[in-house]
Amino acid sequence: MPSSKSQKINSPRRKRKIIVHIATSADGYIARKDDDLEWLINRPAPKGFYGLPAFERTIDTKLLGRRTFDWSLKMGAPFGGKTQDFVFTHHPPRDPPPRGVEFVTESVSDFVSRLRAAEGRNIWLMGGGGLIASFLDAGAIDEFIVSIVPVFIGEGIPLIAPLHRDTPLSLRSVKSFADGVVQVHYDVLGPGKSPGE
Repeated sequence: MPSSKSQKINSPRRKRKIIVHIATSADGYIARKDDDLEWLINRPAPKGFYGLPAFERTIDTKLLGRRTFDWSLKMGAPFGGKTQDFVFTHHPPRDPPPRGVEFVTESVSDFVSRLRAAEGRNIWLMGGGGLIASFLDAGAIDEFIVSIVPVFIGEGIPLIAPLHRDTPLSLRSVKSFADGVVQVHYDVLGPGKSPGE
C-alpha cells in the first residue's frame, strides 16, 4: 500500500511519475523575457550532459507549454521520435501538428488522471514556467531535477510562474559538476507535508 506521500491525482499506484528536469540561472530564471537562452546553450557541456541522456531513457512522454513548443520548433528540435509529446495550449493551431505531437486543451487534473492511468514510463514536464505552475498547483508533479547554471541574468521567465504557494520539498540528491553547475533533485511532498513524514 503506497504511503499518503506518494498519492497524487486519481492515481493511488502512481506507476508513472511526472518529473520536471530543467536548467535555471543562479537567480532562478529559465530564459530571458524574449526567450533568449544564449547564457545556457553556449556553454560547453561536460561528458554525460548533466545526466540528461540517462534521464531520457526513463521517460516516454514529454509535456510542453505552447510557448516552449513554438520556441523548440524555431530552434529545430526534433519531434515524432520515441516519445509522445503533449503541448498545452488555449488555441490549437490550424495546421496539423508534427507526428507524435498532440495539442491539449483540457484541464491539468483531467489530463493527468488519463495519462497516469495509461501504461508507460515516467513523464518529462519540460516547461515553461506557466505550465510548471499549473501542474504544481494541481498536485501533479512528483519530482524536480534542477540544474543551476552559475550565472545571474537579472530578469527573465521564472522557473515557476509567480503565485503565493507553500509546497514543501524533500531533497533527494545534490550533484556538482566541474563547470560550476549544481544539480538538485527534490521530491514534491505536497501541501501539509514536511520532510520525514
